[in-house]
Amino acid sequence: MSSPIPLHPVDTIQRKRNGYELTDSEIGSFIAGVVAGDITDARTAALLMAIFQHGLSPRELATLTDAMRRSGEVFDASTLGKYTVDKHSTGGVGDKSSLLIAPIVAAAGLADPMISGRSLGHTGGTLDKLETIPGFNTQLSLQRFGEVIAACGFSMIGQTKNLVPADRILYALRDHTGTVESPYLITASIMSKKLAEDLRGLVLDVKTGSGAFLKRYEDSEQLARLLVATGEGNGTRTVALLTAMDEPLGRFAGNWLEVWECIDILQGREHPLSADLIELSAVLAGWMLHLGGVSSSPHAGRDDALRLLRSGAAYERWLHMVRLQGGNTSIFDNPAAFHRPAVHHVLRAERDGYLAGMDCTEVGWAVQRLGAGREVPGGPVAAHAGIEMHVKLGSRVTVGQPLVTLFTEDPALLHTPLAMLNDTLQIADTPPTTQALIRQVVLGR
Repeated sequence: MSSPIPLHPVDTIQRKRNGYELTDSEIGSFIAGVVAGDITDARTAALLMAIFQHGLSPRELATLTDAMRRSGEVFDASTLGKYTVDKHSTGGVGDKSSLLIAPIVAAAGLADPMISGRSLGHTGGTLDKLETIPGFNTQLSLQRFGEVIAACGFSMIGQTKNLVPADRILYALRDHTGTVESPYLITASIMSKKLAEDLRGLVLDVKTGSGAFLKRYEDSEQLARLLVATGEGNGTRTVALLTAMDEPLGRFAGNWLEVWECIDILQGREHPLSADLIELSAVLAGWMLHLGGVSSSPHAGRDDALRLLRSGAAYERWLHMVRLQGGNTSIFDNPAAFHRPAVHHVLRAERDGYLAGMDCTEVGWAVQRLGAGREVPGGPVAAHAGIEMHVKLGSRVTVGQPLVTLFTEDPALLHTPLAMLNDTLQIADTPPTTQALIRQVVLGR
């Protein structure tokens, strides 16, 4: 019998480019080649664009997700002896809810093995935020990952060389090839990481609106259903919430700035402009507590989450986790003092009226271009770049009132983001109609 003809990556690219459905062998071989370094970035980028253009069938999506999940090590949660549950967001501006949710869930007695990502497109990344804490290590071995979870109930790490390496490579390339918004690539990216965590429950925060990757509601709903079907199909109880992303979530957007906001909340200082962040975090954590059997219903879970947050129990878990991962917790004694931008600038209202609208994606890009995002894959981010919002959509404003403060570590970066924000923040004579924070819940069963 003759040996099988090796699968050439160019053939796979051309078949997908021409709209054909790829075989399991083609997908598996391509992902293996990407991880081994045998397939160039150019060829990988070409396949990403072909998938962006033609999409994936349910079988192709399942195969791609599983190939990415098994491209490296997979976490074994069986030794923890607890219900494992996690949360993931599809990405928004100022979305730092993971920093509140994971310690809440741990304080409730569940285990949260959280594998997170870096900045992508106009949105920030949880790992970049955590790494502004001096000494904090996001690159743990799976053995150490499990030890931290066993000790304090949760751990927050990234895709190391051996953990979902395929997603680490594809994630960076998507950011620079215009393929971020594909619901199929988003699903494979998110679910490969989540399924590698050996979860029993998963709650997904699917953003919709001007600051989401998928701005049309029907596209966000499609993504939510793809994610839920992929999770449930792999034996993980999965729920998706479609949530509004028409303005930055909470008060701050930026790396250290978002950690600072969460520290304030965990320590019991709840700024009025953080109310939406606190509510969303409580609702998402509530679903996690319900799936894990701690709370009788999602609504009861929300109330339980708020109690754990406001009692200080979540903050104790947070401190424990940060110390176990090498972080210096002394800066939490005065997080405002740790914020050290080179320059700040206040953008003020030019007229009386109401904050009536903004392109939240433009706001996100302004934050990234202040230095909070990357110019090249793997490049550095500025810890202290970002913005502070002083008003929310629908707020009454008067001429000269601060709308947003911009922070940067490089004064040369200030001009363009300032112009972007000035152009996109709209003041009108009448207040806008705003969307509910939670738009829809998508259940698998």
